[in-house]
Amino acid sequence: MISLNRSVSFKQRAQSVGSPRFFKKSWVSRLFRVHIVLGSVISCLLAISGGYLYVIPNLTKAFHESGFSGFEKLDRDCDVFDGNWVLDDSYPMYNASECPFVEKGFNCLGNGRTDKEYLRWRWKPKNCDISRFNVHKTLEMLRNKRVVFVGDSMSRTQWESLICLLMTGIEDKQSVYEVHGSKITKQIRFLGVKFSSFNFTIEFYRSVFLVQHNWSPKHWPRRVRSALKLDVMDDISKEWINSDVLIFNTGQWWVPGKLFGTGCYFQLGDSLRLGLSVANAFGIALVTWSSWVDAMINSSRTQVFFRTFEPSHWRNLTLRQCNITTQPLQEAGGKDQSPYSETVFQVVKAMRTPVTVLHITPMSAFRSDAHVGHWSDNPSLSDCSHWCLPGIPDMWNEMLLSNLLPEKENEINPVNGTQISRDANGLDG
Repeated sequence: MISLNRSVSFKQRAQSVGSPRFFKKSWVSRLFRVHIVLGSVISCLLAISGGYLYVIPNLTKAFHESGFSGFEKLDRDCDVFDGNWVLDDSYPMYNASECPFVEKGFNCLGNGRTDKEYLRWRWKPKNCDISRFNVHKTLEMLRNKRVVFVGDSMSRTQWESLICLLMTGIEDKQSVYEVHGSKITKQIRFLGVKFSSFNFTIEFYRSVFLVQHNWSPKHWPRRVRSALKLDVMDDISKEWINSDVLIFNTGQWWVPGKLFGTGCYFQLGDSLRLGLSVANAFGIALVTWSSWVDAMINSSRTQVFFRTFEPSHWRNLTLRQCNITTQPLQEAGGKDQSPYSETVFQVVKAMRTPVTVLHITPMSAFRSDAHVGHWSDNPSLSDCSHWCLPGIPDMWNEMLLSNLLPEKENEINPVNGTQISRDANGLDG
């Protein structure tokens, strides 16, 4: 419709320029034939131009809708997040009971789980492959570097996983230690493990919302116990600067129960925003995060990642009942999509700083078999949110490391010559 309007506009402009009223009457008869010829030519040209104005935009639209964009094709060919779970006897890559940095609550085998097939699944992209973990190459790559994880307990689990993966290449285990001698707890705000032989650290900062959380002043309504300052970054954010690899996540705490249920609401400037929804507040907080990254992070030094939302598999969250299976699910049941993950993509797209989104939501949606369940340090409480170690977080780290390695290795290790996989519709083979 816009193109057609533009054609009419051009046509009206042409008609006004060639209108006979600008000429004397004596010239009308003499130029009548000339005007007929010119009018025919102009009409023809207008018809052609109008056709181009209408056809080309629609043709361009058709090309985009049909996926003919070169960039889309490249992305689709190398989308490591579109794939299958394949059985691989080389997994797991470490023993949680031999890694001092795995929380007891995540060591499912150590806590009595007897089935072990959940340990043997590897993610295989459809059109490319993830670089297989090479501990010696990775240790050398991280020499003299600083790797920082920022987020909630899911981020801490990934932090623990990476440390355990890297420790498989360290002979002197005592050379790997927490810099302050701290023990891993759920509430601790900072943990840093140093690999002294290679002079690098793997750090974790607990910032479940990424933005600042403050207790409420006395003059606020009684139901408001605290507030998230959506336009202010967490007060420990200055510690994240000057890292070489920076991995963010948030999402698990952005639910009404953990916010409104505990008296936590939202604040913008000095204004308390009681009517603001969780979804809108999450979006505002991510924009604040993106502005901070653009302003404070030197992209020539620091490679930034954001890991998307991790799906849980509760049968009944109110009753704390899990839906733990012995194999990956055949259907994602809608858990492969998350509004939190979509918001991450939208915000990152508008940033100046390059940010790699680790879109682990779809691949994790099938893994109801890999949650902690009741194999934790407190078996009376089921856990269908966190993951066993070894387990899914190891695959997240393989994806992370494949983005850091200077060379991409493409290899497939079939099981006994036959690749057994789980695609989006279930198990094959």
